[in-house]
Amino acid sequence: MLIDLHAHAPLPGYYNQDPHWGPFFEKHDDGHIRLRVGEWILSLGSPERRAAVNRGETMEVAEFMSKWNDPKHRLAGMDALGQDAQVLSVPSHCYMYWADPAFANRFSTKVNDTLADYCDRSDGRLMMWATAALQDPVNAAKEIRRACTELGAKGLSAGGSNFGGMEFDDPRMDPIWEVLCDLDLPMFVHGYNQSVTWGPKANTDKYETTAIVGMNYDETKCFWYLICGGVLDRFPNLKVYITHAGGFVPYQLGRLAQTIKNLDVVHNKKDLEEYLPNFWFDPELHELPMRQALVEVIGADRLVYGTNFGGSDAIRGDLTTGLRMSADDLEKVRWKNAVDLLHIDLDKMGRAKTLVAA
Repeated sequence: MLIDLHAHAPLPGYYNQDPHWGPFFEKHDDGHIRLRVGEWILSLGSPERRAAVNRGETMEVAEFMSKWNDPKHRLAGMDALGQDAQVLSVPSHCYMYWADPAFANRFSTKVNDTLADYCDRSDGRLMMWATAALQDPVNAAKEIRRACTELGAKGLSAGGSNFGGMEFDDPRMDPIWEVLCDLDLPMFVHGYNQSVTWGPKANTDKYETTAIVGMNYDETKCFWYLICGGVLDRFPNLKVYITHAGGFVPYQLGRLAQTIKNLDVVHNKKDLEEYLPNFWFDPELHELPMRQALVEVIGADRLVYGTNFGGSDAIRGDLTTGLRMSADDLEKVRWKNAVDLLHIDLDKMGRAKTLVAA
């Protein structure tokens, strides 16, 4: 069985929610349909769509987005990759940490309700991560609890840095950690394009650097701040899954562990390595030797499966192919760790339940 925990779902039901922030998909004069959030315009697009536009084959926004609303299209794509289930997250440009909290809270509710409806139409094969306006921690905690207890969300999807100016070590964020520990559910950490917060300078980020490099930086910063800030000492049961193979964490683990001992101001009470049981990572790397290194440095017990399904750098293949590990460890990475971490009920997964029985 194969469960993908890193899969994005841009659903029409939660776009066009604010006259400024949108988020919008807009057709431009050159025929391309591009994403806009406030003043920021995403310059990433699929090669297939660029080729179609270059051939003069254009479409309207409604047609462009129409197939996203039907789970059958996603399920067909999952079947092509041998995936039995996915846990869906809102695309990171929809976090809205940079918006007015009143709108961001309303928007989070809309996103969670829309995701829940979409998952409900999937024969049990689709689940969801909750989103919340983390710049307003008290109300965010209430929405996380609602989404998890009433809508069946499997945890929180969050950025790695800059929640209305706060970071993960800020004590004002404690209501978030309290509710996640109370629910015994993890946080899924996925960086976002920080240039969306830059106002009139939003489109001066050359070559989408805040996405392609910056997301990994923010994800590493999450790991660093949770440890250095003493968050994991105050909340020792907090569970954190960092995507994109943990940002830079596994590849700079020794440097981080050595440096933390020499910092003048830190709040951690243990050595850095002792906090690793609080973290999980996925093997979303594009080179087999790098994925193998992740297995050897981090270990199968701390890995879950995630491909960035629907994202610009999504790996359209099986990320466990070619990895040197035992059959039992392989199953841990492919689905067993996910079932334990997210408390997934296999009886509700339809087709997946049949595959496990077989």
